[in-house]
Amino acid sequence: MHRIDDEQRRIRLGRRHLLAPSVRTESVVAVADAVVALHSTDAATVYLSVCARLTVPEVGAVERALYEDVSLVRLLSMRNTLFTMSTDIAPAVTASNARAVAAKERRKLVAHLREADSGLDERWLADTEQQTLAALTARGHATGSELSAAVPALRTKITVFPGTRQETVQGVASRVLRVLAADGRIRRARPRGSWTSSQFRWTAASPWPPSDPAAARADVTRRWLHAYGPASEADLKWWTGWGVRDTRAALAAVGAEEVQLGSGAAGWVAPGDLAAEPAPEPWAALLPGLDPSAMGWADRGFQLPVDHRAALFDRAGNVGPTVWSNGGIVGGWAQRANGEVVWRLLSDVGRETAQLIEAEAARLTAWAGDTRITPRFRTPLERELTA
Repeated sequence: MHRIDDEQRRIRLGRRHLLAPSVRTESVVAVADAVVALHSTDAATVYLSVCARLTVPEVGAVERALYEDVSLVRLLSMRNTLFTMSTDIAPAVTASNARAVAAKERRKLVAHLREADSGLDERWLADTEQQTLAALTARGHATGSELSAAVPALRTKITVFPGTRQETVQGVASRVLRVLAADGRIRRARPRGSWTSSQFRWTAASPWPPSDPAAARADVTRRWLHAYGPASEADLKWWTGWGVRDTRAALAAVGAEEVQLGSGAAGWVAPGDLAAEPAPEPWAALLPGLDPSAMGWADRGFQLPVDHRAALFDRAGNVGPTVWSNGGIVGGWAQRANGEVVWRLLSDVGRETAQLIEAEAARLTAWAGDTRITPRFRTPLERELTA
């Protein structure tokens, strides 16, 4: 069996994820496509991930792609997580993941309405959705608070998990908007505040046309293998959130080729993607929390030393800001209240790499300007650096 060692996997990562300076791009969409999709749970992650890979980092370019050209869209999709991706792949992600997520979100909300013994049901939800869409269409864009002011039904409160320790009273507005967004009938528009804000406005949208889920899973798998292969079946299953049967069927549908990983385990690559790639120039990167280069695999052993994990991940498994050298994670970074970008190395990298890291920190400081970046998910090392 053809073997692809850890060093080759790190070389591929540097090239295919556009992290080495010689392979950076001028296109925001090209960045998103290179990693299939960008994590969007933390609003700042999209900008930090993209700008780390652009020849000339520019917040405005990301904003144009998100809010003017709409060449990038956000979807609640893989693992019930919010991702940003190009409109080229969005239909496949919708069919392979997002529609199932939307259906699940709707079932959950309806179940909470029934459990609350409030007399609310699917008909009430449908009426509330129509009123919300009408109000949003009339305004063009609006925040959740503005929509609640315009639609009285959105100010309804229900008791969730009644009779249990988790019993609590919640407003329905955020849940209704989440369902509408998951269905693709509304999308996030410009936030209130800076690019790090998660207080989004909403605007009306049109759902992607339906397509065959199996074909869509094959399309997503083909793209994922190019970006993250070689990788294991378990990696693909984890990243997509699919079951074992769908994962294996998708690998078979694209004709994925089995290889041996450096660990000795079985991995998969796209058809014909066996040739070794030459190493790019030495490179370093400062990537944000939840960056896809760290979140693309369930098993990150080829890039992340085991003894680094406790400092760089939170208890839920979310990676924080990381320092990279030639495809491996060598430390973490943070931004202090005064704007200073600081980092700590967990591996001995040598003088040349240290200078590359300093240059990347200066690059980040320059384009971020006066913006202050606090990750949504705080990790031990990030907290220590900002203390």
